[in-house]
Parts: sequence; structure tokens; C-alpha cells
Amino acid sequence: MMHRLLAALMLVLLSAGSSPALADIRRIGVSVTDMGNPYFTEIARSVEETARRITGHEVEVIASSCAYDLQRQIEQLDRFIELKVDLIVLTAVDPQALRPVIERARAAGIRVIGVDVDAGTAADATVMTDNLDAGRQACEFIARRLKGRGNMVIINGPRLSSVVDRVQGCMEVVKRHPGLNVLSADRDAGGSAPGGFAVMTDLLGKHPRVDAVFTINDPTALGAERAAAQAKRSEFFIVSVDGSPRVVRSMRAPNARIVATIAQRPSLEAQRAVEIGAQLLQGAPPPGQTVLIPVYVLTPQSAEAADKPWR
Repeated sequence: MMHRLLAALMLVLLSAGSSPALADIRRIGVSVTDMGNPYFTEIARSVEETARRITGHEVEVIASSCAYDLQRQIEQLDRFIELKVDLIVLTAVDPQALRPVIERARAAGIRVIGVDVDAGTAADATVMTDNLDAGRQACEFIARRLKGRGNMVIINGPRLSSVVDRVQGCMEVVKRHPGLNVLSADRDAGGSAPGGFAVMTDLLGKHPRVDAVFTINDPTALGAERAAAQAKRSEFFIVSVDGSPRVVRSMRAPNARIVATIAQRPSLEAQRAVEIGAQLLQGAPPPGQTVLIPVYVLTPQSAEAADKPWR
């Protein structure tokens, strides 16, 4: 709670106007795991928008995708150091392995803020979704809809802290409902629609009865939904995490398999990251190692009122 209060206070202070220190931010490096995922393009967009707002001038944002490749991300961060960026915003593939390059960046006077996943203690701070709660809310929705009894599968993803926490939160709920039978929980679909399609197709071939599916993000859910349509299987529903505009639209279709998504706020994550970086460049203390952004459930009904998903 204290972290959230501090983050809110920073927003108020920064919104009051720019200062000479803020105006000195000219260049920001952004390294995310998958720019093919709209979630991360939204983060990059929000970094640029926020930087422009709080500085009062155009800021060069160099956005890169590492495709979950550790060596590529290290090279991207080294390149940011060479370019003398003022701030790095990153989705860390492996916080421990990235520690040396993050330390090099900070030694060069660059502030490093993680988003979406834990960037480790070498970073100045991490701003991310409360992923444990996201997993809990998703699987509480499943448990309620199934009345605590049925067969479910979890389509997993890359071993990032965000994914691990979502699955852990889901499993906490499952353990409270002995009538829920998890048929599979360890299949990595890569966080993508093609991966979700491939894994769901395989699982449907192995299991004649599935009542519910939890996917770790919306692209995976869209792939799983396509697999269901191709297999002509309609006995189950899908709950996901992201709250992406595409899934919000998809849920409104008459025969949608996706019935709920736990909405994240990538724009707000990026906004907080830039604001924290700006404060640190002014000499302010960090707001704590981790700032958690709360989540909420979107359904076809509630989605009607969500005019700006992800904002």
C-alpha cells in the first residue's frame, strides 16, 4: 500500500509542471520482450507520450524487441549506454543475467526502471502488474463459473516473473477447490497466438472433456480460441490476462469462447516508470523496489463500459 501511495504522490508532483532536470531528458531506451504483442507496443507508446508531457519537449525514444533472447537484450542495453540515453525502461528476460549490464548503465548515470516483470535489485525500481492477484482473480472467476467442479487446463508461458506469478496465483485458488481438476499446467505456448493455437490443439486431442482454460495472456487466449473453433469444441470457456482491445472486441462475438480477461494497465505502467525515472534523475529517492499496479476483471458486460482499455 505504501508503494502505491508513493507512486500516486509522485504523479501529483510531476503533473504540477516540468523542471529544468525533467527538461534535460532527451533520450530514452526501451527494451521489451515481444514488440509483436500489442501490450508492449502500448508500453513504448506510453513511454514516449509521458516523456513528452512531463518534459514539455520531444524526447527520442529508441524502442527495441529482444524476442525473449537474453544476449540480444544485453546488446540492446549496451547500445543504449553507448548512445548515452538518460533512462532505460525494460522488460527483463533474466534479471540475474542482466545484472552486470544494468550496473554498467547505472554507473554511467543512466536510470533503469523495469516494467511488466521484475528487473531485479540491480535496477532502480520495477513497475508491474500485481500478477499474483491477476492469476487469483482469473481462477476465482473460473471456480465460480464452474461452481468449484470441473476439468481445466492452464496454458503456461515463458519463465518470466509475471507468468510465474499468474500461474502461482491461479494455483492458490485451485488448491482451495478440490473439485477442480487441472489436466495440464506446464505447457509453454510462448505467450503468442500461434503458440496458444498449437498447445490448445494438442491438449484437445488428449483430453475429451475440458470445462475451462486459463491462459497467461491474451494472445495465447486468441490462439486457444481459434484451436477450439477448428476442432469444433465448444464445451469450455477461456479466461485470460491482459484486457487487450482485441480481446475486449472478441468477447462480444456471439460464440466467443473467451468470457473474461483480467485487465492490465500497460499505459499506466510505462507512465509510472518514466515518472519514477524523472524523479530519480532529480535526485529523489526511489519509491521502493517494486510498485504494483492493480488489476480488474473485464467481461463482455463490463467491457461495454471500458472505453479505453489499457489506459
